[in-house]
Amino acid sequence: MPTSTGARLGARILRTRSLVRAPIHLYRAGLGFLFGTRMLMLQHTGRRSGAPRFVVLEVVDRPAADQLVIVSGFGVSAQWYRNIQADSKVRVWIGTRRGVPAIATPMSAEDSATALARYADAHPVAWERLRATIEEATGAPVDTLPMVHLRLTRPH
Repeated sequence: MPTSTGARLGARILRTRSLVRAPIHLYRAGLGFLFGTRMLMLQHTGRRSGAPRFVVLEVVDRPAADQLVIVSGFGVSAQWYRNIQADSKVRVWIGTRRGVPAIATPMSAEDSATALARYADAHPVAWERLRATIEEATGAPVDTLPMVHLRLTRPH
């Protein structure tokens, strides 16, 4: 299937560091609520540097009020994914909530596939666009993606 212009543009954006990092500045300025609750900013710790690192990710599922599921579009080699494997203590900015402590746990391949199927069923158009963009950016087909379960450790 030929790649759409939207997927090519999206892939170019994903490969442009300044554009990918732009939402981080909005979250840090207290404007994360503009993204609603489908996006979040995750603070994780650099596995080598020990320095705080930030990434904005899409929420693909909410199994419970204090639980979120996020996806690693660039797979297990994404820096944030590798960092949470080294240190599972993170902080989450979502909606009007800022810096909420959480524990990040990579999900099994089976649980990730189930969560991705639920997301694709709930958001078919968004999934097809996201899938095409990820495939264009990575040059590989997407059958499944690694997911991470976040358990917020501070009550609402």
